[in-house]
Amino acid sequence: MIVKVKEILEAVQNNQITIEDAVNLIDHPMDYADIDFDRQKRTGVGEVIYGAGKSQEQIAGIIQNMLDHDVDMILATRISKQQYEYLRVLYPDFEYDSMAHTFTYNQNPHIENKGKIVVVCAGTSDLPVAKEAYVTAQFLGNEVTLISDVGVAGIHRLFQRLDSILDANVVVVCAGMEGALASVVGGLTDKPVIAVPTSVGYGANFQGLSALLSMLNSCASGVSVVNIDNGFGAGYMAHSINCLGGKR
Repeated sequence: MIVKVKEILEAVQNNQITIEDAVNLIDHPMDYADIDFDRQKRTGVGEVIYGAGKSQEQIAGIIQNMLDHDVDMILATRISKQQYEYLRVLYPDFEYDSMAHTFTYNQNPHIENKGKIVVVCAGTSDLPVAKEAYVTAQFLGNEVTLISDVGVAGIHRLFQRLDSILDANVVVVCAGMEGALASVVGGLTDKPVIAVPTSVGYGANFQGLSALLSMLNSCASGVSVVNIDNGFGAGYMAHSINCLGGKR
């Protein structure tokens, strides 16, 4: 899929993009980005676009450059609703997840790894981070299950979903407040647990710092920790671990 000049000009005619945007997309100036097209060969996963801090025009330019180089799998994270409204005009074949804030394009979506990944989140407020992990792991070719609202305040809910959790090759646990869920899950499964502290909680949560410290100090063996709200990093790491189980 390549955005043709005709489509760009139609977007200008419909006042969906400016003339300056059209010139940039047609000429493809990339003085603001140097895409690593060899990353797929080195690491198994191509470069991912981090949308936060970039202008919508820059994101569009990067996407266009990747498409022009025949990249058939593109994942952009932290794409705001405003950025999406601009990008969807130019790239209607991409999918946007409004909760995960991801913008994806995959010409051949399929599950390639044998094992399963389960993403667990403590509460509904943790879902945006959990969905980012879910979309990332799924995009990279894994069978992924999302389990929501099983925090320690109602721990019986966790036990009702325990069979699915124990069936996973790797578990991602997203939790805010005191971040206790990761330790609980880590004490129930023999599989690796990737803990994701979220910035959910009242003042003393310190925007996720208290959950981060709790998870780093977990007494459950086999629990590793990524940075606050880093659902993408957790999904990517879960994929890396799941790859060790082999391909289908």
